Amino acid sequence: MKERLEQLRRALRERELDAILISSAENRRYVSGFAGSAGYLLVSEADAILATDFRYVEQAGRQAPLFQVRRIGGAVDWLPELAKDLDLGRVGIESENMTVASHDVFKKALTEAGSTAELVATSAVVEDLRGVKDAGEIELLERAVEISDQAFEEVAPTVKPGMTEEEVAWQLEMAMRSRGAESISFDIIVAAGPNGALPHHRAGKKIIENGDPVVIDMGCVYEGYCSDLSRTIVAGSPDESFRHVYNTVLGAQEQAEDSVRAGMTGGETDAISREMIASAGFGENFGHSLGHGVGLEVHEYPRLGPKTPDRLENGMVFTIEPGIYLSGWGGVRIEDMVVLENGSPRILSKAHKSWSVGQAGE
Repeated sequence: MKERLEQLRRALRERELDAILISSAENRRYVSGFAGSAGYLLVSEADAILATDFRYVEQAGRQAPLFQVRRIGGAVDWLPELAKDLDLGRVGIESENMTVASHDVFKKALTEAGSTAELVATSAVVEDLRGVKDAGEIELLERAVEISDQAFEEVAPTVKPGMTEEEVAWQLEMAMRSRGAESISFDIIVAAGPNGALPHHRAGKKIIENGDPVVIDMGCVYEGYCSDLSRTIVAGSPDESFRHVYNTVLGAQEQAEDSVRAGMTGGETDAISREMIASAGFGENFGHSLGHGVGLEVHEYPRLGPKTPDRLENGMVFTIEPGIYLSGWGGVRIEDMVVLENGSPRILSKAHKSWSVGQAGE
C-alpha cells in the first residue's frame, strides 16, 4: 500500500492537486486496503485519512494501517475541517463516481465554512494506476480464474436439452461459490439458441433444445478480484453453420492471443481478431470490443476496442473475447483472461474450448 500511495501522490503532483477525495469503493480498497462499503479517502502530499462511519471504524483501523481513521456521521462538516487543517486548495474529486448531488453537498459545506478549497473534477487518476497489477493482485486473479474454470468444467458436461438457461446459470453459481467465490462478478449469461445473438442476454426460462448453441459468460469474485470467462457449447448435434462460426471465432481469438505484445495499443490488438472475422464475412456481426481489463472491477482499464489508444503494458490483465452474433440464429463468444509478462501474454483461463459438452475435459 505504501507504494500505491507514493504513485498516487506522484499523480497528484502531475495534476497540480493538493489532495484527492476518493469516493469509489474499488479505488478506496486499492489505495488503502479498506474493504468496507462506505467511506472516503482524503490523500494529500503529507496525509492519508480514511473517513467512515461507526460501523467500519474498527475494520478500517485493521485493514488500512497507513491511514488515519476519522469517524464521521451524516453531516459533511468533516471535509471543511480537514481542508482547513491541511491547508488544502485544489482537491480532486472522482467525477465519474461522485454524484452531482454529493458534489453539491460538499461544495455547499465548504462555502458555508468559509473554506477556500476548490473541488476539481478528475478522471481515472486511480484507475490508471490499477491497470498494471502487482504480484499479489495477479495471484488473486489467478485464483478467481481457477474457480470459474473449475465450475465450468463441472457444469458444462451436465448441460442437456430440456434444461432452462436459469437452471444452468444457477448450477454455475453454486459451483463457483462451493469453491470459495465470495460472489459472482456479474449476472451469469446463459444464452441458448437465438438468445445467443444478444451479447448481454440475461439467463431466463428459455428451454435449451437439441442442437442449440449455448453462450455462457460467467465470473466470480475472490478476495475482491474478479474473473470473466466465456465459452460456447452445444447440447446435442450442431449444424454446419455452427461449426463454421465457431471455428471462425476460435481462430480469431487464438490469433489475437498469439500476436498481442506489450507496447501495442488496445486498438491494434482488437484489429487482429476483427480483420479475421471480417474476412470470413462476419464483420458486421462482431459489434463489441475485443476485450477489457479485469481486476477489482470486471470491466476496467485497459480497453481493447476499435482504435482504442490504451497502451498495453507488462502486468496488465485483460480479456480477449471475439464473438459473432446472428439475429434469429444465435451467437458464439469465446473469452480468456490473459496477463502480459515479459512482453508476451500468458493465458490464465484453462477451461476447455470444445464446443461439445461430451468432450468436456478433453
